[in-house]
Amino acid sequence: MKKEDKSAIIKQLETAIAEYAHFYLTDIGGLNAAQTSDLRRLCNKSDIKLIVVKNTLLKKALENASVDFSELYGTLKGETSLMLSNTGNAPAKVIKNFSKTNNKPVLKAAYVEESFYVGADQLETLVKVKSKFELIGELVSLLQAPATNLVSVLQSGGNNIHGVLKTLSER
Repeated sequence: MKKEDKSAIIKQLETAIAEYAHFYLTDIGGLNAAQTSDLRRLCNKSDIKLIVVKNTLLKKALENASVDFSELYGTLKGETSLMLSNTGNAPAKVIKNFSKTNNKPVLKAAYVEESFYVGADQLETLVKVKSKFELIGELVSLLQAPATNLVSVLQSGGNNIHGVLKTLSER
Protein backbone atom coordinates (compact mmCIF):
# COMPACT_ATOMS: atom_id res chain seq x y z
CA MET A 1 0.00 0.00 0.00
CA LYS A 2 1.30 3.44 -0.93
CA LYS A 3 2.06 6.04 1.69
CA GLU A 4 -0.61 8.38 0.25
CA ASP A 5 -3.22 5.62 0.56
CA LYS A 6 -2.24 4.98 4.17
CA SER A 7 -2.46 8.69 4.95
CA ALA A 8 -5.92 8.87 3.39
CA ILE A 9 -7.13 5.87 5.41
CA ILE A 10 -5.72 7.36 8.63
CA LYS A 11 -7.55 10.64 7.91
CA GLN A 12 -10.80 8.73 7.28
CA LEU A 13 -10.40 6.86 10.56
CA GLU A 14 -9.65 10.10 12.43
CA THR A 15 -12.79 11.68 10.96
CA ALA A 16 -14.93 8.65 11.84
CA ILE A 17 -13.63 8.51 15.42
CA ALA A 18 -14.27 12.24 15.88
CA GLU A 19 -17.75 11.95 14.33
CA TYR A 20 -19.00 9.25 16.72
CA ALA A 21 -19.17 9.54 20.50
CA HIS A 22 -18.40 5.87 21.24
CA PHE A 23 -16.41 3.07 19.64
CA TYR A 24 -15.66 -0.58 20.24
CA LEU A 25 -12.64 -2.60 19.15
CA THR A 26 -13.67 -6.15 18.33
CA ASP A 27 -12.32 -9.31 16.75
CA ILE A 28 -14.53 -10.68 13.98
CA GLY A 29 -11.86 -12.94 12.50
CA GLY A 30 -13.09 -16.38 11.54
CA LEU A 31 -16.54 -15.29 10.39
CA ASN A 32 -17.40 -16.42 6.88
CA ALA A 33 -18.84 -14.05 4.27
CA ALA A 34 -22.47 -14.80 5.12
CA GLN A 35 -21.91 -14.28 8.84
CA THR A 36 -20.03 -11.05 8.20
CA SER A 37 -22.89 -9.81 6.01
CA ASP A 38 -25.38 -10.70 8.74
CA LEU A 39 -23.30 -8.80 11.29
CA ARG A 40 -23.07 -5.76 9.00
CA ARG A 41 -26.85 -5.85 8.47
CA LEU A 42 -27.44 -6.02 12.20
CA CYS A 43 -25.04 -3.12 12.76
CA ASN A 44 -26.78 -1.01 10.11
CA LYS A 45 -30.16 -1.61 11.76
CA SER A 46 -28.72 -0.35 15.05
CA ASP A 47 -27.01 2.72 13.50
CA ILE A 48 -23.55 1.26 14.05
CA LYS A 49 -20.76 1.72 11.54
CA LEU A 50 -18.55 -1.39 11.23
CA ILE A 51 -15.06 -0.98 9.76
CA VAL A 52 -12.36 -3.64 9.47
CA VAL A 53 -9.04 -1.89 10.08
CA LYS A 54 -5.32 -2.48 10.12
CA ASN A 55 -3.98 -2.13 13.64
CA THR A 56 -1.08 0.14 12.70
CA LEU A 57 -3.31 2.56 10.80
CA LEU A 58 -5.88 2.64 13.60
CA LYS A 59 -3.14 3.26 16.16
CA LYS A 60 -1.87 6.24 14.17
CA ALA A 61 -5.41 7.60 13.89
CA LEU A 62 -5.89 7.22 17.65
CA GLU A 63 -2.55 8.91 18.32
CA ASN A 64 -3.67 11.91 16.26
CA ALA A 65 -6.99 12.24 18.15
CA SER A 66 -7.61 14.91 20.78
CA VAL A 67 -8.25 12.24 23.46
CA ASP A 68 -5.45 10.11 24.89
CA PHE A 69 -6.32 6.58 23.74
CA SER A 70 -3.01 5.03 24.86
CA GLU A 71 -4.93 2.67 27.16
CA LEU A 72 -6.31 0.90 24.08
CA TYR A 73 -3.02 0.38 22.22
CA GLY A 74 -2.34 -2.96 23.93
CA THR A 75 -5.52 -4.43 22.40
CA LEU A 76 -4.46 -3.67 18.83
CA LYS A 77 -3.24 -7.18 18.05
CA GLY A 78 -4.61 -9.78 15.68
CA GLU A 79 -7.65 -8.96 13.59
CA THR A 80 -9.46 -5.79 14.61
CA SER A 81 -12.71 -4.22 13.57
CA LEU A 82 -14.06 -0.89 14.71
CA MET A 83 -17.71 -0.44 15.70
CA LEU A 84 -18.70 3.23 15.83
CA SER A 85 -21.93 4.44 17.41
CA ASN A 86 -23.56 7.47 19.01
CA THR A 87 -25.42 5.21 21.44
CA GLY A 88 -23.06 3.84 24.07
CA ASN A 89 -24.59 0.43 24.65
CA ALA A 90 -25.86 -0.38 21.12
CA PRO A 91 -22.67 -2.14 19.93
CA ALA A 92 -22.49 -4.14 23.16
CA LYS A 93 -26.03 -5.41 22.60
CA VAL A 94 -25.21 -6.35 19.00
CA ILE A 95 -22.04 -8.16 20.09
CA LYS A 96 -23.89 -10.03 22.83
CA ASN A 97 -26.78 -11.12 20.58
CA PHE A 98 -24.66 -12.02 17.56
CA SER A 99 -22.02 -13.93 19.53
CA LYS A 100 -24.66 -16.26 21.00
CA THR A 101 -24.78 -18.16 17.71
CA ASN A 102 -21.42 -17.34 16.14
CA ASN A 103 -18.92 -16.98 19.04
CA LYS A 104 -17.80 -13.75 17.36
CA PRO A 105 -17.37 -10.79 17.54
CA VAL A 106 -15.23 -10.76 20.65
CA LEU A 107 -14.88 -7.48 22.52
CA LYS A 108 -11.30 -6.30 22.82
CA ALA A 109 -11.91 -2.82 24.23
CA ALA A 110 -14.34 0.08 24.12
CA TYR A 111 -14.45 3.83 24.62
CA VAL A 112 -17.92 4.65 25.95
CA GLU A 113 -19.15 7.74 27.81
CA GLU A 114 -15.57 9.03 28.07
CA SER A 115 -14.40 5.84 29.83
CA PHE A 116 -12.25 2.92 28.74
CA TYR A 117 -13.36 -0.71 29.00
CA VAL A 118 -10.72 -3.32 28.21
CA GLY A 119 -11.37 -7.02 27.83
CA ALA A 120 -14.23 -9.31 26.83
CA ASP A 121 -15.35 -9.54 30.46
CA GLN A 122 -16.55 -5.91 30.25
CA LEU A 123 -19.35 -6.77 27.78
CA GLU A 124 -22.09 -7.20 30.41
CA THR A 125 -21.13 -3.88 31.98
CA LEU A 126 -21.31 -2.16 28.61
CA VAL A 127 -24.75 -3.62 27.85
CA LYS A 128 -26.04 -1.98 31.04
CA VAL A 129 -24.42 1.43 30.44
CA LYS A 130 -27.00 4.17 30.06
CA SER A 131 -26.56 7.15 27.81
CA LYS A 132 -26.45 10.69 29.15
CA PHE A 133 -29.93 11.32 27.75
CA GLU A 134 -31.36 8.27 29.52
CA LEU A 135 -29.82 9.39 32.79
CA ILE A 136 -31.11 12.95 32.36
CA GLY A 137 -34.59 11.57 31.65
CA GLU A 138 -34.51 9.48 34.82
CA LEU A 139 -33.29 12.45 36.84
CA VAL A 140 -36.07 14.69 35.50
CA SER A 141 -38.73 12.09 36.33
CA LEU A 142 -37.30 11.71 39.85
CA LEU A 143 -37.36 15.47 40.34
CA GLN A 144 -40.93 15.71 39.07
CA ALA A 145 -42.25 12.91 41.31
CA PRO A 146 -42.58 14.97 44.55
CA ALA A 147 -44.39 17.80 42.76
CA THR A 148 -46.73 15.33 41.05
CA ASN A 149 -47.49 13.65 44.37
CA LEU A 150 -48.18 17.01 46.03
CA VAL A 151 -50.58 18.06 43.27
CA SER A 152 -52.46 14.76 43.45
CA VAL A 153 -52.77 15.00 47.26
CA LEU A 154 -54.07 18.55 47.01
CA GLN A 155 -56.57 17.58 44.33
CA SER A 156 -57.81 14.56 46.28
CA GLY A 157 -58.22 16.70 49.40
CA GLY A 158 -60.40 19.12 47.45
CA ASN A 159 -62.54 16.24 46.20
CA ASN A 160 -63.00 14.93 49.75
CA ILE A 161 -64.07 18.33 51.08
CA HIS A 162 -66.42 18.74 48.14
CA GLY A 163 -67.96 15.34 48.84
CA VAL A 164 -68.44 16.12 52.54
CA LEU A 165 -70.03 19.51 51.79
CA LYS A 166 -72.35 17.96 49.21
CA THR A 167 -73.47 15.27 51.68
CA LEU A 168 -74.08 17.89 54.40
CA SER A 169 -76.09 20.10 52.03
CA GLU A 170 -78.31 17.18 51.03
CA ARG A 171 -79.23 16.49 54.68
